[in-house]
Amino acid sequence: MESLPQVGKVEWIGIRAERRADVEPVSEITVDVEAGLSGDHYSRNGGKRQITLVQAEHIEAVEKMLARSVDPGALRRNIVISGINILAFTDRKFTLGEVVLEMTGLCYPCSRIEENVGPGAYNAMRGHGGITAKVIKGGTLRVGDEVRLYQEPEAVEVS
Repeated sequence: MESLPQVGKVEWIGIRAERRADVEPVSEITVDVEAGLSGDHYSRNGGKRQITLVQAEHIEAVEKMLARSVDPGALRRNIVISGINILAFTDRKFTLGEVVLEMTGLCYPCSRIEENVGPGAYNAMRGHGGITAKVIKGGTLRVGDEVRLYQEPEAVEVS
């Protein structure tokens, strides 16, 4: 359970400046422990749901069930990752480039999913909604950054 040799990748980043606004894609963003994603309205000061993430492979599964393509912004998540099982981060810390996050829960489809994606989207997204996370260490996050399980730095003995 402690081994997760796969390395994922940040595929997409999106933010909403205000409630009910469209999600705007960005190629990089500043992430802060207190404020979450710079410019995103949902970033709560130190809250458990500062950032939402979804797995690209889950979006592909939803697209197959709906028989149509799905714009990541329509899912109203902040970050799309690929290449690593997002649920392996349950109760764990993980890194996206230099940023360290901690999974805080599952992210279920919201009631707006049908109006954003179309009929059947709510049920297609069940079990594929992604996760919520809080920021442990901030930094700059970029599309293309590596995603991996966080490894505690080894203590250096001073003699």
